[in-house]
Amino acid sequence: MNSPFPAKPRIAIVGAGALGTYYGALLAKSGHDVHFLARTGRAALLARGIRIKTPSARIHVRKVQAYGATEEIGPCDLVIVALKATANDQLRRLLPPLLHENTVVLTLQNGLGVEEPVAEVVGAARTAGAICYIGATRTAPGVVECLFPGLMAIGEFGRAKDERTQAIVALFNRAGVKCEAHDNLEEQRWRKLVWNVPFNGIAIAAGGITTDLIMADEGLRALARRLMEEIVDAAAKFGHVIPRSFVELQFERTAKIGRYRPSSLIDCEEGREVEIEEIWGEPVRRAKSVGAAVPRLEMLYWLIRHKLAARKPAKRRR
Repeated sequence: MNSPFPAKPRIAIVGAGALGTYYGALLAKSGHDVHFLARTGRAALLARGIRIKTPSARIHVRKVQAYGATEEIGPCDLVIVALKATANDQLRRLLPPLLHENTVVLTLQNGLGVEEPVAEVVGAARTAGAICYIGATRTAPGVVECLFPGLMAIGEFGRAKDERTQAIVALFNRAGVKCEAHDNLEEQRWRKLVWNVPFNGIAIAAGGITTDLIMADEGLRALARRLMEEIVDAAAKFGHVIPRSFVELQFERTAKIGRYRPSSLIDCEEGREVEIEEIWGEPVRRAKSVGAAVPRLEMLYWLIRHKLAARKPAKRRR
């Protein structure tokens, strides 16, 4: 296979939160030329590097290329968007300085409708998406604890996988990330919602509880299952077949990670914006548009909206 990337591609990581730091560190550790946009915590990255802790390894990237603006990074071969989807209004400013004629932009964001804002800026032909099945938390700038390394599913926006998709997958696999290419990116996004909708949502709506408490409570665990079933049924209306065994797999994986604070709960409790529309609102709207009944999902959506509206004004990362 002829790779669309040079032997040592220039890679930009836009956003140095948990996912951007984790995947960027693994790519850098494997020898790639990685450049981080870190508008907060940049001094810590430059001074102390990046430290990753997983159940089986400790990784330290001592020399980190971190910048305060994308103009300082310049054109790259692969741009990885690791910002929260709530920051997508910044893409028109952040992405253009990173582009050359053949740049590919890969978004790691959660939820439905996250490729569209990228495609509006860089064009659909340049746009790809990744769904990250991972349990990772940034505990400090440049410090990430990963309880569940999981896997990554990558697909092209609006079209089947091709040589470019396989080349991106190969980059991650060589870096130690279990990664697969898929023909149907939208189906993979619905699959990720099977976990994100109940566990992120119940964690917030139930007053800030961790996944182990959800798993241990008979009523909350049953609610999580019913929410998963609503997502599976809604996805089926769009032709996306998600087997019931996939639901069981989510419970098995969640039991293994123990006490875990989902990312949306962390954002909620720390006063940051939560990806409420991408994870709960858009699935509700799409489900209702095809006549799928999602009463629990819709109730959860409104409960979370109420919870967030009652908070102090969100802190904006700059």
